[in-house]
Amino acid sequence: MTLDIPAWRAAERARLMASRIALPAAERARQDARINEMLFEAFPPLIGRAIGFYWPMRGECDLRPVAARWHESGSRLALPAVVKKDHPLAYSQWSPGCAMGRDAFGVPVPQGGAAVTPDALLVPPVGFDEAGYRLGHGTAYVDRTLAGLEPQPIRIAVGREVNRIPTIHPQPHDVPMDFVVTERGVHEVTAAGLRLVARAAEVPGLVERMMQVRSSRQRAER
Repeated sequence: MTLDIPAWRAAERARLMASRIALPAAERARQDARINEMLFEAFPPLIGRAIGFYWPMRGECDLRPVAARWHESGSRLALPAVVKKDHPLAYSQWSPGCAMGRDAFGVPVPQGGAAVTPDALLVPPVGFDEAGYRLGHGTAYVDRTLAGLEPQPIRIAVGREVNRIPTIHPQPHDVPMDFVVTERGVHEVTAAGLRLVARAAEVPGLVERMMQVRSSRQRAER
């Protein structure tokens, strides 16, 4: 019997969302604190660069603490907004305490922030699989955004272990992540699947190599 992928994904989204929201608030807060600390410690190459992140909703990991630390360290932080249906997201500069409005979906966005092209994107998966693909909300805004960026930013999914699944049954439009970060640790996405990075000190070298390869590829294609 052929799997009905859209129907399966819709059911998985509902199940995974419910699992995430069902976590006790204290447990979510504990996970958030650990993830924020890991991101700052493991990704020093992002300091001084443009970083796109997200406003937390419906049990997503709250990255505002690490965003504030990156901002204090000289990085440019940006939040996404839906500006037109079926178009890429637009990222606008954010800083702690800046004036906020709402986009077409009611998501908080900076008001009057300068446009930013991120060097790294932190995105919240509804679910993620063992091959490093993320299951989103089904709108494909993140995939469209990534498809239009060159060189590709460092792609980091930030999720919770409760939302790990064997496979999302990736489709041609799905874009794999470079890293998946959960309360368990930082996972590198390899050809063989997710690899839990044993030491945070390994991550900067991986990030730098990815950036160099993508910059070299962009120069070669010009």
